[in-house]
Amino acid sequence: MKFMKLGSKPDAFQVDGKGIRHVTSDLATDIIIKVGDLKFYLHKFPLLSKSNHMQKLVQKASEDNCDEIIMVDFPGGPNAFEICAKFCYGMAVTLNAYNVVAARCAAEYLEMTEDVDRGNLIFKIEVFLNSSIFHSWKDSIIVLRTAKSLLPWSENLKIVGRCIDSIASKTSVDPANITWSYTYNRKLSVQDKIVGDSMKLQEKIESVPKDWWVEDICELEIDLYKRVMTAVKSKGRMDGAVIGEALKTYAVRWLPDSVDALVSGVHSWRNKLLVETIACLLPSDNGVGCSCSFLLKLLKVAVLAGIDDSSKEDLVKRISLKLHEASVKDLLIPARSPQTTLYDVGMVQSIVNQYMTHEQRSQDVEPGKSAGFVLGHGSLLSVGKLIDWYLGEIAHDQNLSLTSFIDLSCSVSELARPVHDGLYKAIDIYLKEHPSLTKAERKKICGLMDVKKLTMEASMHAAQNDRLPLRVVVQVLFFEQVKAATRAQSRNSDARATCVSKMSPDEEWDKTMGEDCRSLKKKMSEVETNEDGGQKNSKMGKKKSRNSKSGVQLLPSRSRRIFDKLWVVGVGKGHVDNRSSETSGSSQSPSSAVVVRDNTTKSSGVPSRHRRHSVS
Repeated sequence: MKFMKLGSKPDAFQVDGKGIRHVTSDLATDIIIKVGDLKFYLHKFPLLSKSNHMQKLVQKASEDNCDEIIMVDFPGGPNAFEICAKFCYGMAVTLNAYNVVAARCAAEYLEMTEDVDRGNLIFKIEVFLNSSIFHSWKDSIIVLRTAKSLLPWSENLKIVGRCIDSIASKTSVDPANITWSYTYNRKLSVQDKIVGDSMKLQEKIESVPKDWWVEDICELEIDLYKRVMTAVKSKGRMDGAVIGEALKTYAVRWLPDSVDALVSGVHSWRNKLLVETIACLLPSDNGVGCSCSFLLKLLKVAVLAGIDDSSKEDLVKRISLKLHEASVKDLLIPARSPQTTLYDVGMVQSIVNQYMTHEQRSQDVEPGKSAGFVLGHGSLLSVGKLIDWYLGEIAHDQNLSLTSFIDLSCSVSELARPVHDGLYKAIDIYLKEHPSLTKAERKKICGLMDVKKLTMEASMHAAQNDRLPLRVVVQVLFFEQVKAATRAQSRNSDARATCVSKMSPDEEWDKTMGEDCRSLKKKMSEVETNEDGGQKNSKMGKKKSRNSKSGVQLLPSRSRRIFDKLWVVGVGKGHVDNRSSETSGSSQSPSSAVVVRDNTTKSSGVPSRHRRHSVS
């Protein structure tokens, strides 16, 4: 730390009782000056020789026949006045970064200028500031912090502005040229080590990081911090990533960790101001300078602190550009009243909408971009998985409406979901946590997923899921049987396997299942009619295929029983044969409906609705 000594006489100020200071001298004091709670018993001549303002005050006191002068609102208080008084007496005074601002403001108040005496206190302090303080990184920060309590004097004297300019200029210095100690817990970038034989060996030069300055300015209050960061950005030489790191460090330093502390009335105003300030200081580089996790944490505080909508919209826009980097934990933004849900789903909906709009614009810019390329785009796939996981998390909320769940699910492009396992899991959790859903609502939410995009594991789970509508279970069973049959056919025919390997999954599906899927639609409508009609007796033809082992045996026994009562899968000459079942209302069915209960299903956990078999 830099310092400057003024005067050479010994300190003769003494404390006499409580609140009294006097000068030890052969001459009796002839004036009393009260500053704050302290009274100074001094001599007129030393003060009048250095201070123009003291001359005016003494003259006025003489006219009023008063020996005591009261100074109201003296900048720096009694300590600053004592420094000025000692300088007038020629006593030794040491100025440093902690007291120089107070001394400068007090000297200005007392008008200790060159007009009164050459080499006066104002001149000497200005020399010290310009030649030492503003050249020192640490001292500039200390002076700026102390200047906060001396407003508006320090502002009018341009001390604050000069400190900010000094700090901003030093942050723009090439890290390779930094030779000063930039924090109290880091060493110099270059050190010299004295060895026992008096030889100097230069230690290994430690690389100075680009963000070497961010920790030190975190001690500044938010208004001064904003001015410093604005000056740093105005220089135009600071990388956006470093600015983002500085803002993150400051937020971690001052924002509380708990939600209760964020919304408490004691610090709510400060937290709101802090988030608004950081939001306006974010680098304008399309979100490159800040991580998505940090931006989402800012948004959480913004929602809880109730900042203005413009700041929240700016954060939402920035987050949408980096949504693929987020985690589910980051997206769990607590909801505020009057919302009844646990998390702010609407805010996440806005982020996803912004992201998909940006993706659409990117595709419009590149009209030649194919669907296959988009499917291989990591960011889009990451967002699809992220939203499915988020849906699974919020599905536990009893107050989450079906509309909110469906809207958020539909906001993600189908290209982002090549596999629907995550969506199926979220739907299953929602059905489990909301058992009061009507049949129509269950069908509506299950309509979000495409059973053809479920993996084998998810399909097996869905086939035995009591919470799914029967129509969905039948669809799952059918498509799994078709896949199994297709795999068996490909193994039995080398020529067909070669042909299939050259086709895309969609082409293969269309070619293999063209006629069968049309037949399936008719059968699905029949199943839906029977399900909606309640407990109707049905007559279904049952015919075992000789080749059924290739596909049916891959499914659980319960699934085979349900499937066999709807249609029979047979492996023929390169196609799958779907045979229509006979209903109880068919005039061609000679047999009657018989209900058979399978006692083995009790131990396997199969629901009762799947244990009713129609046999001819």
